[in-house]
Amino acid sequence: MIRTDWTREEAQALHDMPLPELMHRAQAIHRKHFDPTAIETASLLSIKTGGCPEDCGYCSQSAHYKTGVKATRLMGVDEVLAAAQRAKEAGAQRFCMGAAWRSPKDRDMDKLCDMVRGVSELGLETCMTLGMLTPEQVTRFKEAGLDFYNHNIDTAPNYYREIATTRTMEDRLDTVELVRQGGISVCCGGILGMGEAEEDRISMLVTLATLPEHPGSVPINVWNEIDGVPVQDRATPIEPFALVRMIALARIMMPASVVRLSAGRTEMSDELQALCFLAGANSIFVGDQLLTTKNPSTGRDAELLNRLGLRIAPAAPHPDGERRIGLGALTSREALSGP
Repeated sequence: MIRTDWTREEAQALHDMPLPELMHRAQAIHRKHFDPTAIETASLLSIKTGGCPEDCGYCSQSAHYKTGVKATRLMGVDEVLAAAQRAKEAGAQRFCMGAAWRSPKDRDMDKLCDMVRGVSELGLETCMTLGMLTPEQVTRFKEAGLDFYNHNIDTAPNYYREIATTRTMEDRLDTVELVRQGGISVCCGGILGMGEAEEDRISMLVTLATLPEHPGSVPINVWNEIDGVPVQDRATPIEPFALVRMIALARIMMPASVVRLSAGRTEMSDELQALCFLAGANSIFVGDQLLTTKNPSTGRDAELLNRLGLRIAPAAPHPDGERRIGLGALTSREALSGP
């Protein structure tokens, strides 16, 4: 039985276990729900960059800060589909589309739904992150075939006011619940290293693990340095073993969720990434860029997965009974390098 009633005290006790015991428990749980040698791959594209009215203190795309990011218009459907095709050829299983908005405008919904349908027809899982949604917009995305909607809570409820003031944690949780009730799988995680305390990191995971239903995907991001944003002045690099403990804790409390090792991998050693995979991380982003920040090259990822004996996970069955893609038979180098 998958629990959704974790307490802060239970989470702290797990987090504080001797590392070998914590890793053993996380790996045992991981093996019950996933193939420990399989890694899911996703690609992320900014379909509308910059100019966001929110004041999230970590974000290079906020209009409140001077970060050098130039605001752009929403990309055309054909441009997005061309990028999705390239991502598929580079080994991505899921294609995530992000727009720097507080929420999408109704006038853009036709184009956004066309993107979802087009990417799905390419054989990729679809994901969007566009800010807050209305019930009507959730319905339209569901009808278009959207598989996942990403809406991170970013940090702990008690620390959220240090990160953003133009929306609340409750706003974020309301959107997550709206998406869940609308029948779209939720992708929801947070960012580590923004000046929060250890207890805040644990509280963030408890918040996710006590939702009515755990997110299907839990991205764990590590803060990337961004000049011009408030978080830059108080960011505290997360110690490697502290990251491993957070991955293991996420795996134990959300055993059936895909745990994605997301932003920040460019600064991680191969050894640290390997420990994160052992602790239960089973997904990465592939491609050289995540929205506006760098990501390891596909060649580096392919080499690392090969050295570790890991492979690209087979695509999950689609609700219509068909598989989206069939990368399971490929080696990691073949899957990530493309034709």
